[in-house]
Amino acid sequence: MVKVGIINVTGYAGMELARILSRHPEATIASVTGRSLAGKRLSDVLPHLAGLDMTITEEVTGSVDVVFSALPHQASAQKIASFLGKGVKAVDISADFRLKSLQEYKEWYHADHPCPERLEEAVYGLPELNRKEISSAALVANPGCYPTASILALAPAIKAGIIEPDVIIDAKSGVSGAGQKAELGYLFSEVNENFRAYSVDGHRHMPEIRQGLQAVSAGAKVDVTFMPHLVPMTRGILATCYAKLRPGSVGQGEKAAVDIRDLYNSFYKNERFVQVAGAPPATKQTLGANTCVVYPTLDPRANRLIVISCIDNLVKGAAGQAVQNMNLMFGLEESAGLRQLALYP
Repeated sequence: MVKVGIINVTGYAGMELARILSRHPEATIASVTGRSLAGKRLSDVLPHLAGLDMTITEEVTGSVDVVFSALPHQASAQKIASFLGKGVKAVDISADFRLKSLQEYKEWYHADHPCPERLEEAVYGLPELNRKEISSAALVANPGCYPTASILALAPAIKAGIIEPDVIIDAKSGVSGAGQKAELGYLFSEVNENFRAYSVDGHRHMPEIRQGLQAVSAGAKVDVTFMPHLVPMTRGILATCYAKLRPGSVGQGEKAAVDIRDLYNSFYKNERFVQVAGAPPATKQTLGANTCVVYPTLDPRANRLIVISCIDNLVKGAAGQAVQNMNLMFGLEESAGLRQLALYP
Protein backbone atom coordinates (compact mmCIF):
# COMPACT_ATOMS: atom_id res chain seq x y z
CA MET A 1 0.00 0.00 0.00
CA VAL A 2 1.45 3.38 -1.07
CA LYS A 3 1.41 5.90 1.80
CA VAL A 4 0.51 9.39 0.58
CA GLY A 5 0.98 12.88 1.98
CA ILE A 6 -1.11 15.74 0.57
CA ILE A 7 0.45 19.16 1.05
CA ASN A 8 -2.25 21.87 1.14
CA VAL A 9 -5.36 19.70 1.17
CA THR A 10 -7.64 22.73 1.57
CA GLY A 11 -7.14 24.10 -1.95
CA TYR A 12 -9.31 22.84 -4.79
CA ALA A 13 -6.61 20.53 -6.18
CA GLY A 14 -5.75 19.23 -2.71
CA MET A 15 -9.31 18.42 -1.75
CA GLU A 16 -9.85 16.75 -5.13
CA LEU A 17 -6.77 14.62 -4.47
CA ALA A 18 -8.25 13.53 -1.15
CA ARG A 19 -11.56 12.64 -2.81
CA ILE A 20 -9.90 10.54 -5.52
CA LEU A 21 -7.34 8.86 -3.26
CA SER A 22 -10.02 7.94 -0.72
CA ARG A 23 -11.24 5.26 -3.15
CA HIS A 24 -7.82 4.16 -4.40
CA PRO A 25 -7.38 0.39 -3.90
CA GLU A 26 -3.59 0.53 -3.45
CA ALA A 27 -2.94 3.88 -1.76
CA THR A 28 -3.79 5.32 1.63
CA ILE A 29 -3.74 8.94 2.75
CA ALA A 30 -1.32 9.08 5.66
CA SER A 31 -1.12 12.84 6.23
CA VAL A 32 -2.76 16.06 5.03
CA THR A 33 -1.53 19.60 5.63
CA GLY A 34 -3.02 23.06 5.53
CA ARG A 35 -1.19 26.29 6.15
CA SER A 36 -3.89 28.18 8.05
CA LEU A 37 -6.14 25.33 9.24
CA ALA A 38 -3.67 23.11 11.09
CA GLY A 39 -5.25 21.37 14.06
CA LYS A 40 -8.75 21.25 12.60
CA ARG A 41 -10.57 18.07 11.61
CA LEU A 42 -10.69 17.58 7.86
CA SER A 43 -14.42 16.78 8.03
CA ASP A 44 -15.12 20.05 9.85
CA VAL A 45 -13.33 22.14 7.23
CA LEU A 46 -14.46 20.14 4.19
CA PRO A 47 -17.73 18.38 5.04
CA HIS A 48 -17.86 16.58 1.69
CA LEU A 49 -14.76 14.64 2.86
CA ALA A 50 -16.44 13.55 6.10
CA GLY A 51 -15.51 9.93 5.40
CA LEU A 52 -11.85 10.78 5.96
CA ASP A 53 -11.26 10.86 9.71
CA MET A 54 -8.09 12.96 9.72
CA THR A 55 -6.62 16.03 11.36
CA ILE A 56 -5.00 18.72 9.22
CA THR A 57 -1.42 19.30 10.32
CA GLU A 58 1.07 22.04 9.59
CA GLU A 59 3.64 19.59 8.18
CA VAL A 60 3.45 16.07 6.77
CA THR A 61 3.61 13.66 9.71
CA GLY A 62 4.76 10.07 9.86
CA SER A 63 6.25 8.00 7.06
CA VAL A 64 5.10 8.53 3.46
CA ASP A 65 6.16 7.10 0.11
CA VAL A 66 5.01 10.02 -2.01
CA VAL A 67 3.86 13.60 -1.50
CA PHE A 68 1.54 15.62 -3.69
CA SER A 69 2.14 19.33 -3.41
CA ALA A 70 -0.83 21.58 -4.13
CA LEU A 71 0.93 24.70 -2.89
CA PRO A 72 1.34 27.78 -5.11
CA HIS A 73 4.46 28.09 -7.25
CA GLN A 74 7.66 29.09 -5.41
CA ALA A 75 6.40 27.61 -2.12
CA SER A 76 5.83 24.22 -3.72
CA ALA A 77 9.35 23.59 -5.00
CA GLN A 78 10.91 24.56 -1.69
CA LYS A 79 8.68 22.16 0.22
CA ILE A 80 9.19 19.28 -2.20
CA ALA A 81 12.99 19.52 -2.13
CA SER A 82 13.17 18.41 1.49
CA PHE A 83 11.21 15.22 0.73
CA LEU A 84 13.27 14.31 -2.32
CA GLY A 85 16.38 14.44 -0.17
CA LYS A 86 14.83 11.73 2.05
CA GLY A 87 14.01 9.40 -0.83
CA VAL A 88 10.30 10.29 -0.94
CA LYS A 89 8.82 10.64 -4.43
CA ALA A 90 6.89 13.78 -5.33
CA VAL A 91 4.22 15.01 -7.74
CA ASP A 92 4.17 18.79 -7.98
CA ILE A 93 0.80 20.21 -9.04
CA SER A 94 2.19 23.74 -9.11
CA ALA A 95 4.08 25.19 -12.07
CA ASP A 96 7.52 25.07 -10.47
CA PHE A 97 8.99 22.16 -12.42
CA ARG A 98 7.04 22.35 -15.68
CA LEU A 99 9.24 24.74 -17.66
CA LYS A 100 12.73 23.50 -18.45
CA SER A 101 14.16 26.98 -19.04
CA LEU A 102 15.14 28.97 -15.97
CA GLN A 103 14.93 32.13 -18.04
CA GLU A 104 11.37 31.39 -19.15
CA TYR A 105 10.37 30.57 -15.59
CA LYS A 106 11.66 33.93 -14.39
CA GLU A 107 9.99 35.74 -17.29
CA TRP A 108 6.55 34.22 -16.70
CA TYR A 109 6.57 33.78 -12.90
CA HIS A 110 8.55 36.93 -12.08
CA ALA A 111 10.99 35.24 -9.72
CA ASP A 112 14.13 33.15 -9.82
CA HIS A 113 13.49 29.42 -9.74
CA PRO A 114 13.46 28.29 -6.08
CA CYS A 115 15.03 24.88 -6.71
CA PRO A 116 17.05 24.90 -9.94
CA GLU A 117 19.19 21.94 -8.90
CA ARG A 118 16.12 19.64 -9.19
CA LEU A 119 14.80 21.00 -12.45
CA GLU A 120 16.73 18.65 -14.71
CA GLU A 121 15.43 15.51 -13.02
CA ALA A 122 11.78 16.58 -13.15
CA VAL A 123 9.66 14.71 -15.71
CA TYR A 124 6.73 16.44 -17.37
CA GLY A 125 3.75 14.40 -16.25
CA LEU A 126 1.63 13.98 -19.35
CA PRO A 127 1.33 10.17 -19.38
CA GLU A 128 0.07 9.89 -22.94
CA LEU A 129 3.37 11.33 -24.16
CA ASN A 130 5.87 10.58 -21.38
CA ARG A 131 4.74 7.31 -19.82
CA LYS A 132 8.15 5.61 -19.85
CA GLU A 133 9.95 8.58 -18.27
CA ILE A 134 7.26 9.00 -15.61
CA SER A 135 7.52 5.33 -14.64
CA SER A 136 11.12 5.76 -13.50
CA ALA A 137 10.83 9.30 -12.09
CA ALA A 138 11.18 10.49 -8.51
CA LEU A 139 9.84 13.97 -9.31
CA VAL A 140 6.95 14.62 -11.70
CA ALA A 141 5.76 18.04 -12.79
CA ASN A 142 2.01 17.72 -13.16
CA PRO A 143 0.87 19.64 -16.27
CA GLY A 144 -1.37 22.68 -16.12
CA CYS A 145 -5.03 22.37 -17.04
CA TYR A 146 -4.94 24.42 -20.24
CA PRO A 147 -1.74 22.70 -21.44
CA THR A 148 -3.26 19.25 -20.85
CA ALA A 149 -6.27 20.01 -23.03
CA SER A 150 -4.23 21.84 -25.67
CA ILE A 151 -1.28 19.47 -26.00
CA LEU A 152 -3.48 16.38 -26.18
CA ALA A 153 -5.59 18.12 -28.84
CA LEU A 154 -2.64 18.93 -31.11
CA ALA A 155 0.08 16.35 -30.37
CA PRO A 156 -1.05 13.78 -32.98
CA ALA A 157 -1.13 16.37 -35.77
CA ILE A 158 2.17 18.00 -34.73
CA LYS A 159 3.99 14.67 -34.43
CA ALA A 160 2.70 13.44 -37.80
CA GLY A 161 3.69 16.74 -39.42
CA ILE A 162 0.32 17.32 -41.08
CA ILE A 163 -0.02 20.93 -39.88
CA GLU A 164 2.06 24.07 -40.08
CA PRO A 165 3.83 24.73 -36.74
CA ASP A 166 1.78 27.87 -36.06
CA VAL A 167 -1.28 27.15 -33.95
CA ILE A 168 -4.10 29.15 -32.39
CA ILE A 169 -5.75 27.92 -29.19
CA ASP A 170 -8.98 29.51 -28.03
CA ALA A 171 -9.76 28.10 -24.58
CA LYS A 172 -12.46 28.53 -21.96
CA SER A 173 -12.31 27.56 -18.29
CA GLY A 174 -14.65 27.34 -15.35
CA VAL A 175 -13.98 29.56 -12.35
CA SER A 176 -12.37 26.84 -10.21
CA GLY A 177 -9.35 27.05 -12.51
CA ALA A 178 -8.42 30.28 -10.74
CA GLY A 179 -8.32 28.61 -7.34
CA GLN A 180 -9.86 30.05 -4.18
CA LYS A 181 -9.21 33.70 -4.92
CA ALA A 182 -11.18 36.27 -2.97
CA GLU A 183 -10.95 38.80 -5.80
CA LEU A 184 -13.57 41.02 -7.40
CA GLY A 185 -13.33 39.36 -10.82
CA TYR A 186 -14.28 35.97 -9.40
CA LEU A 187 -17.33 36.98 -7.33
CA PHE A 188 -20.63 35.38 -8.36
CA SER A 189 -22.15 38.66 -9.50
CA GLU A 190 -19.10 39.37 -11.67
CA VAL A 191 -18.92 35.91 -13.28
CA ASN A 192 -22.57 34.89 -13.56
CA GLU A 193 -24.12 35.55 -16.99
CA ASN A 194 -20.78 36.90 -18.12
CA PHE A 195 -17.99 35.75 -20.44
CA ARG A 196 -14.62 37.38 -20.84
CA ALA A 197 -11.09 36.91 -22.10
CA TYR A 198 -8.22 37.43 -19.68
CA SER A 199 -4.41 37.48 -19.71
CA VAL A 200 -4.66 38.76 -23.27
CA ASP A 201 -1.03 39.97 -23.18
CA GLY A 202 0.19 36.47 -22.38
CA HIS A 203 -0.88 33.64 -20.09
CA ARG A 204 1.63 31.62 -18.05
CA HIS A 205 0.44 28.39 -19.63
CA MET A 206 1.47 29.51 -23.13
CA PRO A 207 5.19 28.64 -22.81
CA GLU A 208 4.23 25.30 -21.27
CA ILE A 209 1.96 24.51 -24.22
CA ARG A 210 4.67 25.53 -26.66
CA GLN A 211 7.28 23.42 -24.85
CA GLY A 212 4.98 20.40 -24.89
CA LEU A 213 4.20 20.69 -28.58
CA GLN A 214 7.83 21.26 -29.52
CA ALA A 215 8.73 18.06 -27.69
CA VAL A 216 6.78 16.06 -30.29
CA SER A 217 7.60 18.25 -33.30
CA ALA A 218 10.88 16.59 -34.35
CA GLY A 219 12.79 19.77 -33.62
CA ALA A 220 10.56 22.20 -35.50
CA LYS A 221 9.85 25.52 -33.79
CA VAL A 222 6.18 25.78 -32.86
CA ASP A 223 4.49 29.17 -32.58
CA VAL A 224 1.49 29.33 -30.26
CA THR A 225 -1.21 31.98 -29.95
CA PHE A 226 -3.14 31.19 -26.78
CA MET A 227 -6.22 33.06 -25.61
CA PRO A 228 -7.98 31.98 -22.38
CA HIS A 229 -11.53 32.92 -21.38
CA LEU A 230 -13.51 32.66 -18.14
CA VAL A 231 -17.00 31.17 -18.38
CA PRO A 232 -19.69 31.09 -15.66
CA MET A 233 -19.39 27.46 -14.60
CA THR A 234 -17.51 25.76 -11.77
CA ARG A 235 -15.52 23.10 -13.61
CA GLY A 236 -14.40 22.32 -17.12
CA ILE A 237 -12.14 23.41 -19.94
CA LEU A 238 -13.00 23.50 -23.61
CA ALA A 239 -10.15 24.32 -25.98
CA THR A 240 -10.67 24.90 -29.69
CA CYS A 241 -7.39 24.62 -31.60
CA TYR A 242 -6.69 25.76 -35.17
CA ALA A 243 -3.80 25.10 -37.55
CA LYS A 244 -3.25 25.16 -41.32
CA LEU A 245 -2.78 21.77 -42.97
CA ARG A 246 0.48 21.20 -44.82
CA PRO A 247 -0.06 20.78 -48.58
CA GLY A 248 -0.37 17.12 -49.49
CA SER A 249 -0.24 15.90 -45.88
CA VAL A 250 -3.70 14.30 -46.05
CA GLY A 251 -5.99 13.17 -48.84
CA GLN A 252 -8.30 15.35 -50.87
CA GLY A 253 -11.99 16.01 -50.30
CA GLU A 254 -13.78 13.64 -47.95
CA LYS A 255 -10.65 11.51 -47.62
CA ALA A 256 -8.90 14.33 -45.76
CA ALA A 257 -11.37 14.15 -42.89
CA VAL A 258 -11.07 10.35 -42.83
CA ASP A 259 -7.27 10.54 -42.76
CA ILE A 260 -7.33 12.97 -39.84
CA ARG A 261 -9.79 10.83 -37.90
CA ASP A 262 -7.70 7.69 -38.54
CA LEU A 263 -4.56 9.51 -37.36
CA TYR A 264 -6.16 10.49 -34.04
CA ASN A 265 -7.75 7.08 -33.48
CA SER A 266 -4.41 5.39 -34.08
CA PHE A 267 -2.48 7.81 -31.84
CA TYR A 268 -4.83 7.32 -28.89
CA LYS A 269 -6.03 3.75 -29.50
CA ASN A 270 -4.41 2.39 -26.32
CA GLU A 271 -5.12 5.41 -24.10
CA ARG A 272 -7.77 4.82 -21.47
CA PHE A 273 -8.11 8.48 -20.59
CA VAL A 274 -8.28 10.06 -24.05
CA GLN A 275 -11.42 9.54 -26.11
CA VAL A 276 -11.61 10.52 -29.77
CA ALA A 277 -15.21 11.66 -30.19
CA GLY A 278 -17.40 11.41 -33.25
CA ALA A 279 -19.13 14.73 -32.52
CA PRO A 280 -18.13 18.02 -30.89
CA PRO A 281 -17.79 17.35 -27.13
CA ALA A 282 -19.17 19.29 -24.18
CA THR A 283 -17.51 19.91 -20.84
CA LYS A 284 -20.07 17.83 -18.93
CA GLN A 285 -18.82 14.75 -20.76
CA THR A 286 -15.74 14.99 -18.53
CA LEU A 287 -17.22 16.31 -15.27
CA GLY A 288 -15.59 14.47 -12.37
CA ALA A 289 -13.72 12.07 -14.66
CA ASN A 290 -10.02 11.76 -15.54
CA THR A 291 -10.87 11.99 -19.24
CA CYS A 292 -9.85 14.18 -22.15
CA VAL A 293 -12.28 14.10 -25.06
CA VAL A 294 -10.89 15.28 -28.41
CA TYR A 295 -12.74 15.90 -31.63
CA PRO A 296 -10.61 16.49 -34.74
CA THR A 297 -12.29 17.90 -37.82
CA LEU A 298 -11.49 19.82 -40.98
CA ASP A 299 -12.53 23.15 -42.45
CA PRO A 300 -12.06 22.31 -46.15
CA ARG A 301 -12.70 25.88 -47.30
CA ALA A 302 -9.74 27.20 -45.32
CA ASN A 303 -7.73 23.94 -45.42
CA ARG A 304 -7.52 24.15 -41.64
CA LEU A 305 -7.46 21.50 -38.93
CA ILE A 306 -9.80 22.19 -36.02
CA VAL A 307 -9.54 20.16 -32.82
CA ILE A 308 -11.94 20.59 -29.90
CA SER A 309 -10.76 19.26 -26.56
CA CYS A 310 -12.57 18.96 -23.19
CA ILE A 311 -11.36 18.09 -19.69
CA ASP A 312 -12.39 18.60 -16.08
CA ASN A 313 -9.73 21.09 -14.99
CA LEU A 314 -9.62 19.68 -11.44
CA VAL A 315 -9.33 16.02 -12.49
CA LYS A 316 -7.46 15.35 -15.75
CA GLY A 317 -6.28 18.96 -15.47
CA ALA A 318 -4.92 18.55 -11.92
CA ALA A 319 -5.62 15.91 -9.24
CA GLY A 320 -6.71 13.00 -11.42
CA GLN A 321 -3.68 13.29 -13.66
CA ALA A 322 -1.50 13.55 -10.55
CA VAL A 323 -2.87 10.21 -9.32
CA GLN A 324 -2.38 8.75 -12.81
CA ASN A 325 1.26 9.82 -12.54
CA MET A 326 1.60 8.31 -9.07
CA ASN A 327 0.26 5.01 -10.37
CA LEU A 328 2.93 4.95 -13.05
CA MET A 329 5.70 5.94 -10.62
CA PHE A 330 4.87 2.99 -8.34
CA GLY A 331 4.14 0.41 -11.03
CA LEU A 332 0.41 0.30 -10.23
CA GLU A 333 -2.45 -0.13 -12.66
CA GLU A 334 -2.59 3.26 -14.38
CA SER A 335 -6.34 3.58 -13.95
CA ALA A 336 -6.39 2.63 -10.25
CA GLY A 337 -8.68 5.00 -8.37
CA LEU A 338 -9.60 6.78 -11.61
CA ARG A 339 -12.37 4.66 -13.10
CA GLN A 340 -15.12 7.11 -12.14
CA LEU A 341 -17.33 7.97 -15.11
CA ALA A 342 -18.43 11.54 -15.76
CA LEU A 343 -21.36 13.04 -13.86
CA TYR A 344 -24.30 14.03 -16.03
CA PRO A 345 -26.30 16.23 -16.23
